[in-house]
Amino acid sequence: MSRVNVAFFVALLASALVLGPALAHLFELPNKIGLPHDEYFVVQKIYRGWSQLGWLLLVQVASLAAAAYLARMELRTLPLVLLGLVAVVAAQVVFWLFTYPANVATVNWTLTPDSWEKLRRQWEYSHAVGAGLQLLAFCLLVLAVLGRASTTIPTGSR
Repeated sequence: MSRVNVAFFVALLASALVLGPALAHLFELPNKIGLPHDEYFVVQKIYRGWSQLGWLLLVQVASLAAAAYLARMELRTLPLVLLGLVAVVAAQVVFWLFTYPANVATVNWTLTPDSWEKLRRQWEYSHAVGAGLQLLAFCLLVLAVLGRASTTIPTGSR
């Protein structure tokens, strides 16, 4: 297997593994956003330890960057990979600007500040935006891989 194929495999795997928790946040939003205080704070406990998944984001970014570099001469592939990388970075910007401050203000949802409902909306909707960006990144990466595959199959073999 070539280095570029390994980079794309790792990027796909890391992106899929990151997408799982992101979509979990998105799909739970309608059921959680209106919970009363006590119930919401109990439910938030399910995310304890999820920060340990942060290393997957590093793998995702590094493998996307490696795939972009290794496929730099593939003019159909490179823009899709770069756009996917931009979407992943944008998801991180949303996290650090909106989600993380809510975690800090609530001490990871163990403290109730007066503005907890505003922070809940900020936390939930920023996760939803992040999930959308991660899904976009994954789709762009899949399209890049499919585009690569269609250019490497000899026309007589189709």
